Amino acid sequence: MHLQPTLFDHPLPITSELIPGLLYLPEFITPLQEQDLLARIDQHPWDTSLKRRVQHYGYRYDYTTRNVSPDSWLGPLPDWLFSFSQHLHQQSLFQSPPDQIIINEYLPGQGISAHIDCIPCFSATIASLSLGSACVMEFFNPSIKKRIPVLLEPRSLLIVSGDARYQWLHSIPARKTDLYEGISFTRNRRISLTFRNMIIHHKG
Repeated sequence: MHLQPTLFDHPLPITSELIPGLLYLPEFITPLQEQDLLARIDQHPWDTSLKRRVQHYGYRYDYTTRNVSPDSWLGPLPDWLFSFSQHLHQQSLFQSPPDQIIINEYLPGQGISAHIDCIPCFSATIASLSLGSACVMEFFNPSIKKRIPVLLEPRSLLIVSGDARYQWLHSIPARKTDLYEGISFTRNRRISLTFRNMIIHHKG
């Protein structure tokens, strides 16, 4: 899969003064790259133990304990995910290539509850690539009681670090339509790829 060589080929990144540490990169990949990724993802088996289907790569995340262990290593990333992880690192979006990836399928009406990604498990930067349908993700800061919607468009990359990573919960409301800046749109099938780096705690 050919990747765009530099961030300068993309539309200008968008930052949020309201959510420090949030970076939004629209059209991070091309429509052809999106279709290639979707085809590759659907060639792999899905885990159906949750209400939504998921795939785990690198390390398996335990939704029961909300934790991930070095013992849960699943083996090397497939080539297509390895090259994308390398690309994120080469663009200086990560200090090292992400080694833990979760792929989520969201059908219309499905969502995910408000949460902060496991702090002891994962490092300071997390990225999410959106494929297929657009949706609205809500960020909520309980200390200031503020809720902010963020539109995630197809082919966009959302990056959270700093306050956006550690102070703001994020969620996707379980609904079939979204309203954003006065415009209502119907959700279709959406695939998200979440890229993270494991924090390995060595014993002894």
